[in-house]
Amino acid sequence: MIKLILGVLLWSIAHLLPAVAADFRQRVIAQRGEGVFKGAIALAIVASIALIIWGWKSTAPEFLYLPPIWGRHFAALLVLVAFILFSASHGNNNIRRFVRHPQLTGVIVWGLAHLLANGESRSIVLFGGLTLWALIEIVLINRRDGAWVKPGPAALKRDVIAVVAGLVVYLVFAFSHQWLFGVSPFA
Repeated sequence: MIKLILGVLLWSIAHLLPAVAADFRQRVIAQRGEGVFKGAIALAIVASIALIIWGWKSTAPEFLYLPPIWGRHFAALLVLVAFILFSASHGNNNIRRFVRHPQLTGVIVWGLAHLLANGESRSIVLFGGLTLWALIEIVLINRRDGAWVKPGPAALKRDVIAVVAGLVVYLVFAFSHQWLFGVSPFA
């Protein structure tokens, strides 16, 4: 469990660093170059993913609560919404007019969906930890960037592209989830 916790913490720190330590970032870039800073962050993110996978696989699940019987099916719907939000974070579309941080909001929806469907300790650490990170990230980015200037209207086809892309990625993950993670989301 320690490796899983360390992985989630390292992921969070690597992603929060630009929002909380802009001065530190600028000093490193001035002294070592932007490539070194970006490389160090990328290395930390790769290491965090490795720790998360290693920690997940080496931790036996301990059930802390029993998810509701309808939790899995509702979670599947929420994950679809999360993937649409992920897709909406790229490019100009009308979803971005209503959701300031679609990718981070997607992480929150994805994490809450998994907490709704899973009641064991390692799920709480992983999905709860990433949900908490995304919430903190949104608050810090909003504080750093100030008032939200909403983008102007976009063509409807941009929304269709975001929804279809999210649906395609969702279907790929839904039907490969058993193979990738050992759990069928529709079982």
